[in-house]
Amino acid sequence: MKVRNVADYLVETLSRTGVNHLYGVVGDSLNGITEAVRQHEDMEWIGVRHEESAAFAASGESQLTGKLAVCAGSCGPGNLHLINGLFDAHRTRTPVLAIAAHIPSIEVGGGYFQETHPQSLFQECSHYCELISEVEQAPYVLESAIRAAVGGQGVSVIVLPGDVALRDAPQRRVISAGGIKLGTPDISPDSASITELADLLNASRRVAIFAGRGCKAAHAELMKLADVLGAPIIHALGGKEYVEHDNPFDIGMTGFIGFSSGYAAMQSCDALLMLGTDFPYKQFLPAQCSVAQVDTRAENLGRRVPIELGIVGDVRRTILQLLPALNRKADRRFLSDALAHYARVRKELDELAVGTPGSKPIHPQYLARVISETATDDAVFTADVGTTTVWAARYLRMNGQRRLIGSFCHGSMANALPQAIGVQYEAPMRQVVTFSGDGGLTMLMGDLITLKQHNLPVKVVVFNNGVLGFVALEMKAAGFLETGVDLENPDFAAMAESLGIRARRVEDPAELAEAASELFAHDGPALLDVVTAKQELVLPPTIGLKEIKGFSLWVLQAIINGRGDAVVDLAKENLLSR
Repeated sequence: MKVRNVADYLVETLSRTGVNHLYGVVGDSLNGITEAVRQHEDMEWIGVRHEESAAFAASGESQLTGKLAVCAGSCGPGNLHLINGLFDAHRTRTPVLAIAAHIPSIEVGGGYFQETHPQSLFQECSHYCELISEVEQAPYVLESAIRAAVGGQGVSVIVLPGDVALRDAPQRRVISAGGIKLGTPDISPDSASITELADLLNASRRVAIFAGRGCKAAHAELMKLADVLGAPIIHALGGKEYVEHDNPFDIGMTGFIGFSSGYAAMQSCDALLMLGTDFPYKQFLPAQCSVAQVDTRAENLGRRVPIELGIVGDVRRTILQLLPALNRKADRRFLSDALAHYARVRKELDELAVGTPGSKPIHPQYLARVISETATDDAVFTADVGTTTVWAARYLRMNGQRRLIGSFCHGSMANALPQAIGVQYEAPMRQVVTFSGDGGLTMLMGDLITLKQHNLPVKVVVFNNGVLGFVALEMKAAGFLETGVDLENPDFAAMAESLGIRARRVEDPAELAEAASELFAHDGPALLDVVTAKQELVLPPTIGLKEIKGFSLWVLQAIINGRGDAVVDLAKENLLSR
């Protein structure tokens, strides 16, 4: 590519890092960038309908690949819309570079039309955020931003006035690929820490392992460790796709959407070994046992629960160094009891995932099970927050090839559809399936049009229960009557068909499996609109007196306020229809 101006320089540098498309919404302050992309043979501009979708798409792509992804927004309101998706990427620790176009440089500070100060706005959700005000800044600001995003595993932001983007290119040559790409370092713990950890584990009779996303490259080593220690493995949601499959020591999750088996094992162990997890819910972590934690980030150690030992290190390397120092535990009763508990819980959950022909509405557990059984072995799933995440976490079967991507650290609504766009662009030959809540889908629904415009074969599965389900459950648990949670939804299938997207609406369980198979086999975007139970309960692994009191108050208030039908519906959907 002939490098004529700063925009060309930026696009050519990104191309050399391996970036081949940018997500965004065009605008006059981005004209230099979009023109440079148009003229570059290896780059493509991916137009979406909302800048928040652009940032989520970049986050989804980067979560899939671990590599740098790029989004862009025009000056003022345009780039301001990026911020939620950038927070998601940053908290998920996935490398994303955002190009925040800016007003004309000579107008900065004068209260110009659409003026904001992006270099201040994006500080909290980035490792690096700098304004390019002079041409000769461009090379080192751009390279620093790329290295900060990739090396720090997070977001970098370049603020670029539209007029500066069109100025003559800097004199410095465009850097070679080898000078800008970064590898992932292996962090080995020190031998003294390994000895101390081995002594702690050898002295403990009942050891449990709590595994997170940091176990991504350590599945085989983790299985060996659990076998030696006779330790059940509890996983955080972030560890599901890496830990759950082919795991004879798995006893499920803990936390608000976890299983009682995971919670019970963690509360009854003598020693808990936390591997690559920054699990935030302190109330589910044990208070009476010894805790050792391994993480590549020192700031994570001990910030959720008091620890006896903290080790900075890569999980895989730590386990490899630890195994020779461990004594194999002959007493396997703690493990066998935990596995038996999990088998009971798993059986109970699976019994909920059924559909009886003619029995309406459809239970969301059954929908999740059907989707898991219908999808390909290497499918990539994206899940909205709320109850859709619960059903994905409990019923999607991982196998070492499948992926599950969501806003699991930031917890934003509306992430599933735009993240699927980024995933599908990066992996055109893989099946991409969303677990979309009706609330999340409607928040960024305009980007259904993006699927059609770019002919992306994403399969959108809508859990259409007419309510912000998780919020409603939180209100019930606190003893409040639900307020503002009901959703008056359109016929999503009819709407999708009006956009040129293949779609079906399903209300009877008898039709679900066939409809899913048909739409998943369709060569193009498709939407499955499934009417699911509104009052489906999601029970946490432990329920305290506070929750019992709150729920009892909700039942009483519902009846007093003439909402007895809601209580009856809840009983019917969770008891009578099983």
